[in-house]
Amino acid sequence: MIKHIFFDLDHTIWDFDRNAQETLMELYEIYKLKELGLTSAEDFITTYTVNNHQLWAQYHVGKITKEALRAERFRKTFIDLGLHPELIPANFEADYVAMGPTKTHLFDGAENVLAYLQKKYHLHIISNGFKEAVVTKMTVSKLNPYFKNVVISEDVGVNKPDQAIFEHALNLAKAKKPESIMIGDSLEADVYGAQNFGMRAIFFNPLRVDKPDDVKEHIHHLEELLNQF
Repeated sequence: MIKHIFFDLDHTIWDFDRNAQETLMELYEIYKLKELGLTSAEDFITTYTVNNHQLWAQYHVGKITKEALRAERFRKTFIDLGLHPELIPANFEADYVAMGPTKTHLFDGAENVLAYLQKKYHLHIISNGFKEAVVTKMTVSKLNPYFKNVVISEDVGVNKPDQAIFEHALNLAKAKKPESIMIGDSLEADVYGAQNFGMRAIFFNPLRVDKPDDVKEHIHHLEELLNQF
């Protein structure tokens, strides 16, 4: 019987791409990127999204550091779009980091689902997000009341899918593997990380990508959880 539900935060509850898009549209105007030759805000956002996802995938498995991720994602985006390195706005990354986490778009149904589940289960967060950003997102989006614990990889010293972070989270929650489940959007970090630890996992798949055969459970919408728990 499930007693503890562990959620990922970014791309699972907090709508990272939607919040990033809103932030980048604002920064596109603030920094007057059109005047620098970046004539399409949509192309800028699309290019950044691809680069950011690729860098985060490397960060999850320890191939790059937090500092490298932050230094590279916009530099690569601007260069990919033809901007000379000397023209890259120096404070763009800092402004993005300050503004992005203050956005409050959640995935559809998130609050209803969390309110429902909270009455029946102990809810927890396990996030590979950067600590200062996670704290801001949880506070500004008013998510803290739903969760017993918020486990952040920077505090633990390892990222998902490392089994040590799942073990830490379960110990903190005083939970056992058979009574716990992980829900997240990342196959590598959330699903395989939990399954390799011996814990049940649900793949949150709003983009409806092909599900690997070894992924046992998946949902396309958070409100599907209302029928499962």
